Amino acid sequence: MKKIGKKIGILASYNGSGFETIQKAIEDGILDANVCVIITNNSTAGVIEKAKKYGIDSFVINSKLFPNENLDLKIAQTLKEYGCDYIFLSGFMKKIEENLLKAFPKKIINTHPAILPSIYGGAGMYGHFVHEAVVNNCEKKSGCTIHYIDENYDEGEIILIKELELAKNETAQTLENKIKELEKIAIVEAFKKVLEER
Repeated sequence: MKKIGKKIGILASYNGSGFETIQKAIEDGILDANVCVIITNNSTAGVIEKAKKYGIDSFVINSKLFPNENLDLKIAQTLKEYGCDYIFLSGFMKKIEENLLKAFPKKIINTHPAILPSIYGGAGMYGHFVHEAVVNNCEKKSGCTIHYIDENYDEGEIILIKELELAKNETAQTLENKIKELEKIAIVEAFKKVLEER
């Protein structure tokens, strides 16, 4: 009898490109897992349509829809109901709070578009802001870090790091494009490592 792979829940605020990377790796037989639920805090997020395309249940959980509820607790309960083994943050723009951390200790995985630990992590350091800072500081290399989430921004235990050299004429935009491609490789490698370890 075939063993059922681990269940992954996705938290996303926009298009969920990291989710698509995981989904493709699952469909290609690279990852022994399945994405069982997607939660977004943005009712117009592109990831909602992607969830429909793949036949995956999705939910919008935000303060507009649930003004009197603890959203962190509601998200944690929904992920628990779906039996999630791991949670992946695919561009989720909210800080992970105590209820989620307690419900999924060392099970929430994030990708950061720079090498950690460094000055390119922490509050306000995401997306284009990271690449601008790296280029402005004339760094010779950058990369991406896949790590577990804890109570502090970008300080959780590191799963793996991928690095690249910056070109002499590098701009924030060209670097961002390169890092996005690097992240696709890193996300799959990190989940392969995590799933094989547990």
